[in-house]
Amino acid sequence: MTATDVLLIAQAVASGAMAGLIWFVQIVHYPLFARVTGPGERAYAAEHQRRTAGVVIPFMLVEGLTSAAVAAAPPPGIPRSLAVAGFVLVVLLWASTALVQMPLHGRLGREGHVPTVVATLVRSNWPRTALWTARALLGAWMLGAAS
Repeated sequence: MTATDVLLIAQAVASGAMAGLIWFVQIVHYPLFARVTGPGERAYAAEHQRRTAGVVIPFMLVEGLTSAAVAAAPPPGIPRSLAVAGFVLVVLLWASTALVQMPLHGRLGREGHVPTVVATLVRSNWPRTALWTARALLGAWMLGAAS
């Protein structure tokens, strides 16, 4: 197994894990925020954010580093345009996470159950779900194309 193989496997695993997580969050977890009301709703939202970070940050870091490495020096069989597109997807995902989802989670942690914030969280997460799905498919394709 070469260093390129390890790089592409790590990228595909990280992107696939994030795609699976984001679909679970989008279909199951975020809609359930609408049912979390009453005492403890702010603590629930804050704890959700803390626990989620522990799961997603390692995958996001691996995905970010590997996509940057692939974009900087695409392995044989992977067009530079697709390697760069994969990195751009990661940048868009990080931007959405930092600029949209994290502030919404912060509001839930500070203010508790706010139906419009929960609805915005669910609605605004659909593009992120689509982007991570595309990212996972691209990572899997790259792994196969370079083999």
